[in-house]
Amino acid sequence: MKKAIPLLLLSGILACCSPSTAQSPAAASSDHTNAKPSTMSTKATVGTFLGAVLQNDPATMRELANADYIQHNPFIPTGLEPFIQMLPVLQENGTTAENIRMFQDGQYVFMHNIWRNAKPFGADEMVSFDIIRLDEHGKVAEHWDAMTPLVTETASGRTQTDGPTTVEDLDKTEANKALAVSLVEDVLMGKNPNKITDYISAETYHQHNPGIKDGLQGIVEAVEYLTARNNMFQYTKIHKVLGEGNFVLTVSEGQWNNTSNVFYDLFRIENDKVVEHWDVIQPIPTEGLANDNGMFGFKND
Repeated sequence: MKKAIPLLLLSGILACCSPSTAQSPAAASSDHTNAKPSTMSTKATVGTFLGAVLQNDPATMRELANADYIQHNPFIPTGLEPFIQMLPVLQENGTTAENIRMFQDGQYVFMHNIWRNAKPFGADEMVSFDIIRLDEHGKVAEHWDAMTPLVTETASGRTQTDGPTTVEDLDKTEANKALAVSLVEDVLMGKNPNKITDYISAETYHQHNPGIKDGLQGIVEAVEYLTARNNMFQYTKIHKVLGEGNFVLTVSEGQWNNTSNVFYDLFRIENDKVVEHWDVIQPIPTEGLANDNGMFGFKND
């Protein structure tokens, strides 16, 4: 497994093909190979860097990323050169990635992706969230991610990645981030779960967690099911909140299935209520680690 895990960093390979921009990573890499990071937009830098990874182009990677690039995937060595040395794994496995959503919050780019031919990760198809931070000079500086197997039959009939991708309500970004934090604290951390209807729409709530049905009733049924089995998940800390307009991603830590987990939750917000939810839950490994950076370690931790 450790041999193929470096492919996780490529989650945004096709990011530049998302609705937010029409340029492909290959084109971006060609256009900006000789450009300094400070002359490129944040999304263009991330797309170009990931395109260079796909093309096994260390020169462009060194141009766009820091030598002390910080890695939070626990199975990838930290630093740029150790990662470059592992690029041949791409050709050996033939793993591909499709970007579904790409958003930006300041110097952070966060992405929602599908992996195919991903058996080295534990399943033939996987879903991931990836976050890349650029430093004050516009260079790729840090990476976080989480993955889960793609499920073909879900409780809601929706997939783990379908649904809207277009950013709206840019003027509401901060308010929507605050709403997501309150939702996690009151409902998922259990501070005041009765306030759930203050945050989640009682009329429309599209659920992409494969084990939960649509609507508030789907959440109630899931909670009853997990509680009856003494296996209700417990969120204990929010590590990062990123948003662009009507989309907000929270990265949290907690307990489930008798293990510590990272919880990535993506919310779509409309008229001050959450109307759609996607997530990735991954156990936090404690063995076979390639770095000691941990799966969190955000600047505001």
